[in-house]
Amino acid sequence: MEQWMSFISELGFPIIVTLYLLHRIEAKLEAVIQSIQHLPERIKL
Repeated sequence: MEQWMSFISELGFPIIVTLYLLHRIEAKLEAVIQSIQHLPERIKL
């Protein structure tokens, strides 16, 4: 049990930071994808 607590305390913070950063990157990638998809419409104008 003590090994698990040590393992979680050592890896918990990096895992949380990684998940947070992946979530932020995903949101920004969605915006880039939408911009690229709407680009042909803007070029026609």
